Amino acid sequence: MGDIYLTKEGHEKLSQELDHLKQFKRPEIIRAIQEARAHGDLSENAEYDAAKEAQAFNEKRIAELEDKLMRARIIDESAVPQDKVCIGKKVEIKNLKSGQVVKYHLVAVEEADFAAGKLAISAPIGKALIGRTVGDEVEVKTPAGPVKYKLLAMSM
Repeated sequence: MGDIYLTKEGHEKLSQELDHLKQFKRPEIIRAIQEARAHGDLSENAEYDAAKEAQAFNEKRIAELEDKLMRARIIDESAVPQDKVCIGKKVEIKNLKSGQVVKYHLVAVEEADFAAGKLAISAPIGKALIGRTVGDEVEVKTPAGPVKYKLLAMSM
């Protein structure tokens, strides 16, 4: 697998999640396993099964985060072109049909959070905007048909 480009904020968020899983969640799960073992017969112990399942999920997530952070490259804002849309940029676009204006922060899929306005560059709108400049119009294919947007502004 290749490099993952993250914003400084996104890298910090993943690092914090990893620390939480290792320092707090892992010991919590170990205690739950120990308590479940104390109840006796493990073959019919639902608490033990649930704790072991939680442990497997937690360890898998830890491994995923460690891998992502190992491959992560933090976006150097000074090396990003100022006049073109690329990962890390904040954009303001207008739906030319409805007139609705929305703002997105274009990020890697690992940071994407649509509710927080963080849009993956691999999403259809993200793909359409990459390399564009303010004033450009783009057409995005959606399940409801093509939608045209105009790039109104961008910043870091």
